[in-house]
Amino acid sequence: MPASEPVRLGRKRALPTCPNPLFLRWLTELRDQAREKGLKTQHVYQKAISSLNKYPLPLKNAREAKILQNFGDGICKILDEKLQRYYRENGPEAPIHSLPEGAPPAGRPDNNSLAPTRKRNAAGDGGKETREGGGGGGGRAGGEAGKRKKREYVPQKRSGGYAVLLALYRQAQIPGSKGYMFKLELQAEAQHLCDKSFTVPELGSKYTAWSSVSTLIQKNLVLKTHNPARYSLTEGGLALAERLESGERDGNRGPERGRDGEGDGEDSRSEGEEEEDEEEGGGCGVMDLAVGDAAQEEKEERLNPTERLVSVAPLRTDAGGTSCSGKPQAPPAASRRPNGERLLPGNYEIILCVDFIETTGGSHHCKQELVKELQRNRVTFDIRKLNVGDFLWVAREKVAPVPGQLRPPPGRELVLDYIIERKRMDDLCGSIIDGRFREQKFRLKRCGLRRPIYLVEECGTAASHLSLPETTLQQAIINTQVVDGFFVKRVQDVKESAAYLTVMTRYLSKLYQNRTLICRSRELEGDGESDEEERGNPSCTLISFTEFNQGAIKNKCQTVREVFARQLMQISGLSGDRAAAILEHYSTPRSLLTAYEQCASEAEKEKLLSSIRYGKLKRNLGPALSRTVYQLYCTQGALS
Repeated sequence: MPASEPVRLGRKRALPTCPNPLFLRWLTELRDQAREKGLKTQHVYQKAISSLNKYPLPLKNAREAKILQNFGDGICKILDEKLQRYYRENGPEAPIHSLPEGAPPAGRPDNNSLAPTRKRNAAGDGGKETREGGGGGGGRAGGEAGKRKKREYVPQKRSGGYAVLLALYRQAQIPGSKGYMFKLELQAEAQHLCDKSFTVPELGSKYTAWSSVSTLIQKNLVLKTHNPARYSLTEGGLALAERLESGERDGNRGPERGRDGEGDGEDSRSEGEEEEDEEEGGGCGVMDLAVGDAAQEEKEERLNPTERLVSVAPLRTDAGGTSCSGKPQAPPAASRRPNGERLLPGNYEIILCVDFIETTGGSHHCKQELVKELQRNRVTFDIRKLNVGDFLWVAREKVAPVPGQLRPPPGRELVLDYIIERKRMDDLCGSIIDGRFREQKFRLKRCGLRRPIYLVEECGTAASHLSLPETTLQQAIINTQVVDGFFVKRVQDVKESAAYLTVMTRYLSKLYQNRTLICRSRELEGDGESDEEERGNPSCTLISFTEFNQGAIKNKCQTVREVFARQLMQISGLSGDRAAAILEHYSTPRSLLTAYEQCASEAEKEKLLSSIRYGKLKRNLGPALSRTVYQLYCTQGALS
């Protein structure tokens, strides 16, 4: 380069202007304030700034920013408060997509979470901006450092991310593969490729190898969809997995650790992500990092003892990869499945689980009477939060105390196929009026347990004072038994309810006393009917309590199909069986509307669903319901 030619600093191409400079400026101020105080929330604001810079459309308010990554309720609330203050000071018509005159420009962050500040170079080029912290050198060195490309993320060999990518890749290469894997299936297949356990944290840590999945999702290598979650490779993940598989076949030393120090079971901690939620049971959010382990311990202390044991002790799988000591095992290829967990006869006891709502709130006297009656009958029961149903039974492993430890280790728990929903007549009346009754029956059918029971308390003459006629309530009970297929047990009062629970507990204890219990997964095995109890089978398959209760969460994320089913069931006369039959033909509202558009006439549209068969008797849905559904989804304006 000739000596007379000046050295060019900075970027050669100007970056596009952010259409939301006001929000960007506020976020930058918040980040800088947090950095000055040494708060780790600076990383939260930095990630929000990066997301906002990538968004090409103007935002009217902060609520619209919730669709962006790294924008939670807290950040949106802060921005909305600043926006309201801005309107009060500058008027309701003040522009928000351009900065006020004289305001300093909103700086763009760099790729690092610390985003070095800029200063004016008073001695050179009339105030051109230069970066601080560029490496102490002059212009050329700083420019080369700024152009340095960040190294591609590659997980360390035999880390959690490495094993997950290889397991998904190998599954995708199988002819006829479904193209995705469930969590338990993926953990079992990946375990023999990883040096850490996917289910049991190492001593002194709360992270497992599964925690690295959040990093793979954030790096756009793995795609997570549906509920229960399905994991599959993206195009980038497939390309990386091919390289890892090639290195595995060649017997190389394996890929080196990435520049970020990522690739082990603590990827989500180093990234500070919020991908892992309660469903996945791993990872750590940014705010968890900010408050440290104390918040986690406080959270666990708020749980009752049984919930705490379940939350910190996932089931140990004999065929899935970890031994009772927490050390990973390499199961044979033919048996690498999460199913196969066994409880042998004599090694477990049957425990009645009572939902805590049945013991608190409402009619406190009656609910305490239920507890006293169970204690008087010497029933072993446990009060905990149940996400569906009021009573169920678990087979809890008998565990001997360990010398030197305050408490014995938690026993494994499998849920028996019996669940009870208790209904007083006044509660039944209220649930019919507000729609909870049909929803509860729908959720009980989908909970994964094969013997749902309705326990109805007649409560004497209480039905005569309710807002619905007694004949209507009796008809609802009969429909529950005859049409919906539930077993209905009628009792007079809370004492008879306790007596029935006592008899059922003793019956189930005898029924299962000589049985080998095998853990099954709803994800892999489905919810099919089984007659193992009637056949006297010496073994039976059951769901773990953790999987059952997590799968029954009411307000968890739902698929379009599930929301569509709930919409259909709000129509009078459209039961769960009828909704399921419609979903077999039209799984989403879009597919149904497309079918309506292809009809030649209004009459054909009204009869589109009439010939769909539902239920065990395979009856037609009928023209009346078909017309109602058509009017709901195709009528412009309000329905008359």
